[in-house]
Amino acid sequence: MVKFGLRLDQNKSNEYPPDAYVDYDKLKEIIHVLAKKKLAGADVNFREVSLTAPPPTNAAGRQLTAADSPITEEDFYNCIDSNLSKVENFTLQKVTDLRSQIASLEKEVNGVSVDDEKAKDAIRDRTDEAAKAFLTLEKYVNINFMAFHKILKKHDKNLPAHACKQFYINRMHNQAWVRGDYSDVVVRLSSIYSALRNDHTAEENKDAAQSFLRSTTKYWVRTEDVSKVKYAVLKHLPVFLQKTSTGESDSQLTNSVYFDNDQLELYHGRLDKTPGAIAFRLRWYGAGDPKMVFFERKTHRDTWTGEASAKERFIVDESEVKAVLNDQYPIEQKRAEMKTKKGATDAECDDWEKLVREMIQVVQVKQLVPTMRTQYMRTAFQIPFDATVRISLDTNLCMISERGYDTEGGAKWFRDPDKPLSPNEITRFPHAVLEVKLELGGANSEPPQWVTDLQNSGMLYEVHKFSKFIHGCAVLMPEYVRSVPYWIDDASIRNSILNSGGGRILVPVDHQTGVGPGANEMYNHLLPFGNVKDPKLETKGRTANTISLIETSNKTTGANYYADDDDDNIEMMMGVQGCCEDTCAGWLFPFCSGYNTEVLAPTSVQKIEPKIFLANERTFLHWLHAGVTLYTIAAGILAFASESHSVGAHWYAMALLPISLGFCLYALHLFLWRAEKIKTRVPGRWDDSRGPLMLGSILAGVLFINFVMKCREIRRFNEIMSHEL
Repeated sequence: MVKFGLRLDQNKSNEYPPDAYVDYDKLKEIIHVLAKKKLAGADVNFREVSLTAPPPTNAAGRQLTAADSPITEEDFYNCIDSNLSKVENFTLQKVTDLRSQIASLEKEVNGVSVDDEKAKDAIRDRTDEAAKAFLTLEKYVNINFMAFHKILKKHDKNLPAHACKQFYINRMHNQAWVRGDYSDVVVRLSSIYSALRNDHTAEENKDAAQSFLRSTTKYWVRTEDVSKVKYAVLKHLPVFLQKTSTGESDSQLTNSVYFDNDQLELYHGRLDKTPGAIAFRLRWYGAGDPKMVFFERKTHRDTWTGEASAKERFIVDESEVKAVLNDQYPIEQKRAEMKTKKGATDAECDDWEKLVREMIQVVQVKQLVPTMRTQYMRTAFQIPFDATVRISLDTNLCMISERGYDTEGGAKWFRDPDKPLSPNEITRFPHAVLEVKLELGGANSEPPQWVTDLQNSGMLYEVHKFSKFIHGCAVLMPEYVRSVPYWIDDASIRNSILNSGGGRILVPVDHQTGVGPGANEMYNHLLPFGNVKDPKLETKGRTANTISLIETSNKTTGANYYADDDDDNIEMMMGVQGCCEDTCAGWLFPFCSGYNTEVLAPTSVQKIEPKIFLANERTFLHWLHAGVTLYTIAAGILAFASESHSVGAHWYAMALLPISLGFCLYALHLFLWRAEKIKTRVPGRWDDSRGPLMLGSILAGVLFINFVMKCREIRRFNEIMSHEL
């Protein structure tokens, strides 16, 4: 069995000296000494104390003194405290130095000439160094963060009577080096790169409907890779800050309230990808109560029809939301204001009015009510007012149930944020969500090369058609859903689903056996990879070690991707000269530097259209037709061959018969093989380059032999005729 863990290359040097890390060896030695003494904990049942009673004694009846116990539990606590302070001070010092370095770069970039490419290249190199220094610091923080978790767990495991992990974990999470937000570094780096690229802001689109067509690809990003992904993107796109943003952070709080009816009609329509299925939501940006609210409608359309899914929206003031939902919105008055105050054309007003009336109608007809809310911090990368290429990264994602509260007849459209939520009313998603959005119909419909490089970097995990709305409804309302999305069986999100009380969608339990096949077995018609639960385990490039690690993880740790008691790995991180590399060995290893495993790129999902199935059937019929034709020829030769030529003709016909049978069997095999490829959408070639070559070569060989035999017969016939003459 391959042991899960983090192996580091000892031949590579750390960026920071070993004494900057947690002194893991010393803490572990203290635990070993205390564990050998088998210290007893205080008796919690004793509620009285005597000031004249003697102190506790050991087994020999002698009093325990400081000399008998040179290392005490207090030494462990003091060592933990000193290491926490050391890591915090080191981190803050590095951040201070980094901010000073960025400030110097900002001054230089403001004074550089636009045409001075040499100076710009020098500044760009120094900016790259500053960005890599920040990523190195984050790596340092993650290593120490994991080390504290492991040493505290080891302490509680060996000394259960003196458990202290929960106390110190809570204390660590409140320290600046863990809870600090240093996203201002990302914003300032983005501004420097944007100035070096000389980005031009596009003209603002004042279309009231703000409708546009775009294609979106979604990925999961591990928390420890968020900064790396941000750096990879901001080198090419600037951080897009909303007008309400203070500029101190690269992200903005985003809330979206999704509407649905009691039957979850919109949920099941979006899940089944029914043509014309819609998602209806109200969105606002920024913390606090909403001021400007976006009414948005997303419509799904199949790409094979020649149409693209669309997102349409219009903006209203928060005080007007209830009027829109209750069909009391003054459309004619707002239309007149658009023409007089904003100078909108009649066509723009018509489009806006049509959209508003359609949205009001769908709320009334389908009886939509607030159902589920998504909340996250969104970092958008985009040239302002230019939707050609846009990338958004959503972190701290959570879904909140909007059901179960009194709407007061439509007077309220989202629950009171001050009221506490029960565990089954909120689910926190463990990964960040990256969306790559490309405008359709423009010159840049294909992703640029740097986007392709990012997709193949190993930091992204593509999740085809992932939806926050669908995930939230499935987890928070499992008793109302009739089917669930395919990604809920992913081991990395299993704990978050269980913590929210959505375990019933993971393993449907048989009441007789007490076990179930799993949700993906029950809803395999929704899987994008057919019956393959994890297609990336079987695709080209996956090593045996990686597969073993995945199996070990699923059986032992569930969503935990590294062993809990791998002391050797932590010691390498803390004390031995070993450091993490920028590249990661696939999705499994958070700090996996130096691990002797092939770097794995995420597998893209192939797009499927109905005409592909028809093409497969057409190819099957072509091969079958060729086999039947050969059989007909062979049967005709056997039936009509003359007596004088019966031997050669019969051998020729008997040679064609198995070839015709081979054509028919190959047609059936190729049809079934390609149908499975199409169903599972496995990347790679879907054609067979060897089968046609083999069959064609055999047929050509038989024809050549027949040709040679016929030539010999003609030659012999000519010789006979010449002798007779």
